[in-house]
Parts: sequence; C-alpha cells; structure tokens
Amino acid sequence: MSLKKSTSTFTASALALAVSGTAQAYNIEAGDTTANIYGYAKLDMIYDVDDKLGNAIDRNAIRLDGEPGSSGHSDLHAFESRLGFTTATPAGGSELKTMVEGDFWGNSGGTFRLRHAYGEWNGILAGQTWTNFGGFLGTNPTIDFAGQPGQGHVDRQAQLRYTAEGFSMALEDPENLGGSVDSNASKSRLPDLTLRYQGSVGDFNYAASGVLRYLEFDDVDAAQKDSTTGWGLALEASSKVAEGVTLRGSFVHGDGIGAYQYLAPVGSPAYVDSNGSVETIKGTGGTAGVTVAAGPGNVSLGYGIATVDLDDAVADDAMDATANEKFEGVFLNYIWSPIRSINYGVEAGYHSRKQVDGDKGSAVRIQGMVQYSF
Repeated sequence: MSLKKSTSTFTASALALAVSGTAQAYNIEAGDTTANIYGYAKLDMIYDVDDKLGNAIDRNAIRLDGEPGSSGHSDLHAFESRLGFTTATPAGGSELKTMVEGDFWGNSGGTFRLRHAYGEWNGILAGQTWTNFGGFLGTNPTIDFAGQPGQGHVDRQAQLRYTAEGFSMALEDPENLGGSVDSNASKSRLPDLTLRYQGSVGDFNYAASGVLRYLEFDDVDAAQKDSTTGWGLALEASSKVAEGVTLRGSFVHGDGIGAYQYLAPVGSPAYVDSNGSVETIKGTGGTAGVTVAAGPGNVSLGYGIATVDLDDAVADDAMDATANEKFEGVFLNYIWSPIRSINYGVEAGYHSRKQVDGDKGSAVRIQGMVQYSF
C-alpha cells in the first residue's frame, strides 16, 4: 500500500458554491484499487439586512410587507465543510467506482450527514447521489448553500440508474425529493421514473430530463382512496459565448412534480379534495445567469423563480390563502482563488416571496466565505 499526495480536480460544491477548483487530494493505492480522499473546510459569514433567514436562505422566513420584525442579523458557521473519498478498481473488463461523502448540514446545520454513497459498474449505478432529473448546467455559482430556486431539483436521493453515453434512466425514492400526497394516508406504491439526456455542440452544453410519478392515498378509516400520475420536464443549458463569459439557463414545469422543482414554494405534489380525489399541483420555474472572468476569479449574476398554482387548492379549502405561491432570488457574487486550494468570495442577494392572497415580502442578505480545500 502506498500513500501519496497528488493534484486532482473536483467540484467544490455543485449546488451551494458551484465552483470547480484544483485542490490537493490524497491518493491511496492498495493492489488494483486507487482511493482518493478529498474535502474542504468552509466558513460562511452572513449578515441579513432584514429578517434572519437561517444558515441557508429560507424564503419562508421573509417578513411580509407591513409586518413588524427585527432587522440586522449576523451569523457565522462552518456547516458546509465536507469530507469524502472515492475508489476505482478494475473489474470484469470495466471499472468499479464507489463514492462516499458527507458534510455537517444535518438538522439544518451542526450534524454530520450522508451526501453520497453509491457504487457504479458497467453503466449501472446503485446508491444515493444526484437525482437523474436535475442537473447543474443552468446553475449559477452561489455562496449561499441553497442557491437559485426554480430549476430541476439539484439534490441527492437513493436510486438505481443505468447510463449509456448521454442517456440515463433511473428508479428513484418516491417520498424524498418529489414528496407525497398532502394527506396522512398518503402511500408510495411505485418508485419515481426519471429519464435524462445530456449532450454538447462545441461550447454549448444542454440537457433534457423527465420524471413520471404515481401518487396515491389510502385512508382505511374513512374508506377513501384515490390515485393519479404526476410528471415533470426540465431543460437546462450553458454556453461559453466569449472568452471568459459563460451564460446559463434552465426551465422546469410539471403537474404533480412537487419538490422536483428545486425550492418550490410548496413541496407537496398533490392534495386530497373535498370529494376524496387526488388533485395534482402544477409548478413552473426557471433560472438565468452569467459568469464573467475577472482577475483571479469570476463575477456571477444569477436569477431564479419558482412558482406553484394553488388557486384550486385554496378554493377547495385544502390550503390556506396565506400559502406561498412564488419565490424569487437574485445573486451577485465574486469568487476568487489567490492560490490553489483556497477560495474567497463575497455575495449580495435579494430574495422575495408572494402568497396566494397577494401579500408579499423581500429581504437582503450579504455573505462572505473562506474555503480551504485538500
């Protein structure tokens, strides 16, 4: 067995930071297996000009216009700090890869949690990793851990996936990202089916994804049950349009899509109406952004919007008119690396929410970061 320090490139944080950088990682060689140990320590320094929005931006916490409340809140934390390892082993004419990674974002911060744990061989992936529905082509770099609302969900869940060149299909956990019917008697009979194709033409990268869901509730006590299908589509793209300039964008829409729309105002994909029928909730969102190289780093400006149609649910008294129907966010940041393995960043964000009844509110967050990677 040998232990050596080598240079490797990895994504520092595909969602919260979305900055790829070259870091020093440690390789362990044992027989035919090569293991790579990597990670980083990150300090987030937050100042909420208006409401206290949490360790990552929680738009539900934005105070509505006219409501009383305190302003000006500072917070520092290191919960995004991360540790992981990967392995690669020749097996049966192919390569067996594994990955296990965690951070300290459990319970909204402070508890170590599992991010990735999967193996992949001959195109078959099994375990927990990024959902096959969402992707990062339309994701602008942000320092805030939550990032832009309104794209295909960029998070992780248990799945069985097969990939052949640019096409992939997966069976995924039906009660995690997408959520279940808003009922105490909801059930999940079938896993979610996701499909994705990703390709490129020169400097233009694109992807299209779809999800098909079976939504059901079965109330034995009330002798009521019903089911329906939910679906969602997502498009995303990025393009280098000039030297040091990259444009990104995404669009997502679905009926019964739930939280497969990232940071949707309502995560439930459906509700039970007064007649005992399952009614799906439509959701639509999108993102747009630009990154421009500047000095030792990049300036990024990004926008995201996530909406849900709750009019029928409110009319049927299944939801209250104070439910949120729209989230928006604008991010402007500068992230730079003075030397390899070190990232600094500053960011300003403007965030808002709107309820079904028309009440709305907004808040401003200023954030900085220091990240040391290995």
